[in-house]
Amino acid sequence: MRPQVRIGAVARALCVPLAAVVLFQTWPVPARAQDQEPTKLNISILEGEGSINNIRQRVAREAMVQVDDENHKPVAGVAVTFFLPEHGAGGLFSNGSHSLTVVTDDTGRAVAQGIVPNKVPGDMQIRVVVRYKNLDADTVIHQQNAAAAAAAGGAISGKVLAIILITAAAGVAGGVVAATRGGNGGRQPSSIVTITVGTPVVGAPH
Repeated sequence: MRPQVRIGAVARALCVPLAAVVLFQTWPVPARAQDQEPTKLNISILEGEGSINNIRQRVAREAMVQVDDENHKPVAGVAVTFFLPEHGAGGLFSNGSHSLTVVTDDTGRAVAQGIVPNKVPGDMQIRVVVRYKNLDADTVIHQQNAAAAAAAGGAISGKVLAIILITAAAGVAGGVVAATRGGNGGRQPSSIVTITVGTPVVGAPH
């Protein structure tokens, strides 16, 4: 009889911790606090604004945007859709469509890759629409399709082209002043600087 008593005592002793384990597993666990949801979306253009696309080589500059919330913190998982014009100066994406949807990464950035400009020169506006749950925002990236000589990578920004033209114009002005002060008696300088659309050409008259 004693072994039975001992087994019963052990069983009773095990019932208490077993009941505690069951109670702990079934006890409702507090919900984990979620990150604060954004109340507003802001779009910043990081790449592509003011770019000139080479319609001869059919190469364009990639467009990149960043989506932030009202506290200027990047928002991941936002659907960003890029729309290319269907008429006039425009193009297609590598998927053969006028639109491309990309989801922002952990830094809130989305890139529109594979833009192939058409052969129509002129201003091209890329519309950008972002949506996250019940929030949305939009902006426009301004580019230009042109047949001008392209920089490395197939596209040259408008700022770089402006710097090139200003530098060339400054060189012409300096040459004229130097010739006037050189005592030529009003004669034409021995060299002429010619500026054309594209690459500046410097050479002597034929």
